[in-house]
Formats: sequence, structure tokens, C-alpha cells
Amino acid sequence: MIIKISEQTSRINNLIYIQRELSELSILTGLNVTLNTNDKISELIISFLEDYYHLIKPEIEDRIGEIISIGYKYMFFKEKLKIGGLTAEQKELLYTGLIAADLEDDKKYAVNKLKTHTDYSIDGIFNFRMRPLIDKWNDILALMPNYFGENQLKDFIGFLLENKKKRIFVEEGKVYDIHFKRLLRSQLLDGNELKIIKEILLSNCGEVELKGNIPIDDEKYLKEFYRDRVYFS
Repeated sequence: MIIKISEQTSRINNLIYIQRELSELSILTGLNVTLNTNDKISELIISFLEDYYHLIKPEIEDRIGEIISIGYKYMFFKEKLKIGGLTAEQKELLYTGLIAADLEDDKKYAVNKLKTHTDYSIDGIFNFRMRPLIDKWNDILALMPNYFGENQLKDFIGFLLENKKKRIFVEEGKVYDIHFKRLLRSQLLDGNELKIIKEILLSNCGEVELKGNIPIDDEKYLKEFYRDRVYFS
């Protein structure tokens, strides 16, 4: 069987994310992934035995759900949210927090809209099938103040972390879940700054176990946001 996933070449990173996330399943099922690209549209072609359809299709839809609920939501707020009071890096953390706040619900909605597809045009699906999700983001946008200070950012992130119990692990600058699967959701965001703290926020964890050193800026925000919920090993 073959499943095709297309995306604008300017967003080819989304397809690379799917390709990377399928690598473990490739070992288990023998699926083959080919990335074709031109100036406008890139396409991921995934071929596999029909016996594995029930495993591979949900995994693909899960990853596309993350692309929409993280990558597309990030682009939405970065383009439309005009706010004063924060530095460029603090704005990045605000965008990440806004994504993390409803991440699982947004992802669930997006995945449910993918069930009837066998091939996927990500930007087309987003523009024509995710209108209620976009309306929801616009509602959030309308509630945001014109000014958002550093203390408000801390309070907002602190609110997101309330009652969160899950622990993640940071070792030598890489973030892992409790099953020691590396987390790479932050690669759906722009830039390379504050990758570790962004990844931690996107994991929706309540505790962080840290081994080894991390960049100074990541360490600063980790201490500010998680305080006594950072453990050293």
C-alpha cells in the first residue's frame, strides 16, 4: 500500500518531522519512506504491506495532528498576535505556552478530521477542514491584551503547569518522556533558540529530571517556570 502526504516546500520541515517520527515503525514493519520535492510542493511517499495499515495510518494521522496543533498554530499566533512588553525570546515562550494550553484537545480535533483520508495535503486540510479550530484560535487572540509583561508570562506559564504530574527527562540537552522516547515537537517551531524549554513546555509535564548541563537561557527559564519541580540526577 501507499500513502502520500504533501506540503508546501516552504514547510518541508513538517514532512521531515513525519519521516523522522516514523523511523521506529519502519524498523518494526519495514515501511519505506521517500521524500520528493520541487520549488512549490514536496511529497512524502510511504509504502508498506497492507497487513500494517492499522498501525501505520493512525501513526501518520497522529503526526499530522501535531503539525496542525503545533506548527500551524505557532504560525497563526506569530503572524497575528501583536503584543508589547516582551522580548523576542519571551514572545516565543508565550506562543509555545498558548500552543501547549490546548494542545491535546486541538490535536484530537485535527486527528478526527483526518479519519476519512487516505492521502493528505496538509495545507489543504488545514485551510478547508479546520475552520472551527481557526475560529477557536481567533477567539483566544481576541482575549489577549495589548501588553503582556514578564511577570504576566511567568503567571501564565505557572497556571499551565498547575496540577501537572507527568515527569520528563533532560539528558545532555535532549528531552525524553518516561519511556525514554526522545521528544522533538519543538522542531515544528521556528528557530533554534530555547529549544529545550520549548520542548519541555510542549510535553505538558509537571516535573523535570535534569542530567548534565543545558544552555544558560534554557536553564534560566526552567528555574523560573518549574522552580522546586526540577530534580537533578
